[in-house]
Amino acid sequence: MSYQPSESRYQSAGQTAMPYRRIGRSGLRLPAVSLGLWHNFGDEKPFETQRAILRRAFDLGITHFDLANNYGTPDGSAETNFGRHVKEDFAPFRDELIISTKAGYRMWPGPYGDGGSRKYLLSSLDQSLKRMGLEYVDIFYSHRFDPDTPLEETMAALDTAVRSGRALYAGISSYSAENTVKAARILRELGTPMVIHQPNYNIVDRWIEKGEPSLLDVLEDEGAGTIAFAPLAGGLLTERYTQGIPRDSRAATGFFSEKSFTEQKMKLVHDLAGIAAGRGQTLAQMAIAWVLREQHKGATVASALVGASSVKQLEDNVAAVSTLDFQAEELAAIDSLLTGDRVPAHS
Repeated sequence: MSYQPSESRYQSAGQTAMPYRRIGRSGLRLPAVSLGLWHNFGDEKPFETQRAILRRAFDLGITHFDLANNYGTPDGSAETNFGRHVKEDFAPFRDELIISTKAGYRMWPGPYGDGGSRKYLLSSLDQSLKRMGLEYVDIFYSHRFDPDTPLEETMAALDTAVRSGRALYAGISSYSAENTVKAARILRELGTPMVIHQPNYNIVDRWIEKGEPSLLDVLEDEGAGTIAFAPLAGGLLTERYTQGIPRDSRAATGFFSEKSFTEQKMKLVHDLAGIAAGRGQTLAQMAIAWVLREQHKGATVASALVGASSVKQLEDNVAAVSTLDFQAEELAAIDSLLTGDRVPAHS
């Protein structure tokens, strides 16, 4: 039987309806929770499990699916599998979906399979469209700043992607505040605005708030929106780590080192979980809500990009949208636990 999505996917169905937030000053809105296909959608994951997650996501009001050329094992398999899901389940609903992809990291051997060159970005985009069976993606990102390629060339490739109809919007990911200012200026002069930035951001890694101006300040000034990846810090901000590192966790398999998981960090996770419990949320739900909170300085994050290895995990994460408000005392308590945390540098 063909997939028939829930008729209540845009309304409340026994839970808080998914909010949709405007991206900067554009006309585009994204769900407060978006689904990333970085993990769990390659050939190593059963196709039927992928299907169940994607179907449930759409039924819950998640309209944005985020990919990159090298997602999945092997590289590119997440796009290939997603293309099959689109063909078999989501093709009739293409106009209800925001599908994004990226290029910037190594994808194929030789001098043209990596970086920010026009050659690589546009070739990669064409390959991504072919793997997914799509005529266009909604958002195409420069996945990383490439210090070896003139920024004018990288941004001109994004401009070409939009003007050629292969993408509707241009975005960048993991660029510093300084390089974001330069990228936005170049795209503005080309006539294709930079609509969105995708940085990592979570309770324990707040680099986008730092600096004068901060990346959030820059995005607000430029009228660009923010979608945050890694809101759970690679799984650190979940109950799984309140008692140490489980053997089957991403931490144990190298996402962050066991050596770095100190008693101090375990206490931090435990204390944060206590604050979450006081809010009636799991730690993961509070971490997602925290990313999406109203901020007094800088642009508010429009969407939190989560991964999911099961339908239950997805449902638990989406439940965060039912409690997005924070009391000042709660935010102060969270901040007090992070005093002195080092903020990493970004290029």
